Amino acid sequence: MSGTTTAAAPSGRRTPGAGANRWVVLVVLCVSLLLVAVDATVLHVAVPAVTEDLKPGAIELLWIVDIYPLVCASLLILFGTLGDRVGRRRVLLLGYALFGVASAVAALADTPHVLIAARALLGVGGAMIMPATLSILRQVFPDRRERALAIGIWSAVAAVGAAVGPLLGGFLLEHFWWGSVFLINIPLMLVSLPIGRVLLPESTGERDGPWDVTGALMAAAGLFGLVFGVKRLGGEDPLGSTTLACLALGGGLLFAFVRRQRRRTHPLVDLAMFRRPAFSTSVGCIVLAMLALVGLELIAAQYLQLVLGLSPLETGLRLLPLTIAAMAAGLAGSRMLQRFGPRRMVAAGFCLTALAVVALVGMGGEDNAPLLLTGFVLLGFGLETTLFGAYESMLSEAPQTQAGGAAAIGETSYQLGAGIGIALLGSVMNAAYAPGLSSVRGVPAADSAAAGHSLGEAYEVADRLGGAQGAALRAAARDSFVHGLHVTLLVSAGLLLLGALAALRLPWRMECGVASGEGRPAMPAPRGEAGVPEKSLR
Repeated sequence: MSGTTTAAAPSGRRTPGAGANRWVVLVVLCVSLLLVAVDATVLHVAVPAVTEDLKPGAIELLWIVDIYPLVCASLLILFGTLGDRVGRRRVLLLGYALFGVASAVAALADTPHVLIAARALLGVGGAMIMPATLSILRQVFPDRRERALAIGIWSAVAAVGAAVGPLLGGFLLEHFWWGSVFLINIPLMLVSLPIGRVLLPESTGERDGPWDVTGALMAAAGLFGLVFGVKRLGGEDPLGSTTLACLALGGGLLFAFVRRQRRRTHPLVDLAMFRRPAFSTSVGCIVLAMLALVGLELIAAQYLQLVLGLSPLETGLRLLPLTIAAMAAGLAGSRMLQRFGPRRMVAAGFCLTALAVVALVGMGGEDNAPLLLTGFVLLGFGLETTLFGAYESMLSEAPQTQAGGAAAIGETSYQLGAGIGIALLGSVMNAAYAPGLSSVRGVPAADSAAAGHSLGEAYEVADRLGGAQGAALRAAARDSFVHGLHVTLLVSAGLLLLGALAALRLPWRMECGVASGEGRPAMPAPRGEAGVPEKSLR
């Protein structure tokens, strides 16, 4: 049976998308990616306005921000494998519709609970959209060289979406109320839904055996618990009972899911893919790359605003070179992959990123714009190079019948890496920052302890104390934060070099002899089967 099948149309009727130009299809899919990428970041600038209007409690505000990525990450495997079963285009269009409806509900929400529910529905829509778009893009670009170019365009669009989100949100908030950041999704959905229905081709994977509903729900619940627990590791109570219970429950469900898949004749996810060195190594590289990126972005934003005193808009502009460099790497990725191969490309990306991180250790209490510009450019180019090569190599090893499941694994590893990065690097930062405030001369012990929680809280305590005590506490907090930043950067560099060593297990060359998964043997399979586009910096 062919790895990817196109849904048959009734006699005399044209199959949707059957004659569509693949580059037009790419444009439609990139709009999908742009929508999800923008929505992932556009709310960040609206949080103060939402807080003022809806007056959510601290826990409610946390859920408003976190429920979207939590639900999206949890349901990727469920909807990725469902698309392989019932049709990827069908799941994508349903995701479009749900995303539009949820956006309208979020924009008109009048209570925190309604907004939380709407954000959860947006996460469901995002989980339906992402694996389906990756799978369809794989289908419409059977030639691996063309597909690599499509990956580059795709990743560049993702970088644009990540950068445009906060800027667009800030513009809308200056002229409209906070709900407008959600309303911008509706026109895109009204256009994408009919165009996608006409232009996008339908495809499925193997349909042998029943779809494992129980396994899909186990995976969703396990991932939700694990991702939620990982996020709490970077909070105020990292080893609390709730955190440990979520980690244990999530890990236990995922362990049971793996055992269930190994016993089934027709599993949701072919776990034998992990026995391929290229596949398992690439998953690890994605996790390590995201671990470094998200933690560093978070700390860099705090440094720019709290140490250098830049405004949120100025901070966004300072980080813009990182996004532009990522776009450039995405557009050059196809050529680099063909010339250097996955092993050298991913390893070089890790090394370049490590070099950028070490260079940024030169950041101090005073603004050094040339150093920041150079470091962020190298950081963006290196990380995007790594992610591009790792995703392409990972998904080139997956059978086309498992395209949706493989795409979901890539997206899930991306989300887990981001969550672990915030928790791990945040913990390293706190461990290096807090001791410097344990005994500031003239400052009471209780105030010093409160200041040790974060730099922002230290500034609040310093303003309350005032006078020489406040000035001494503020100076000590700034120095301690810069010291913690340097330690965190060095730890990140070590993790990135570990990723470079792991990348040595990837294939040396980008083989293009196999255009599809048709006729592919079981395990081990020959390398060179086509890949699926990657998810870029967000």
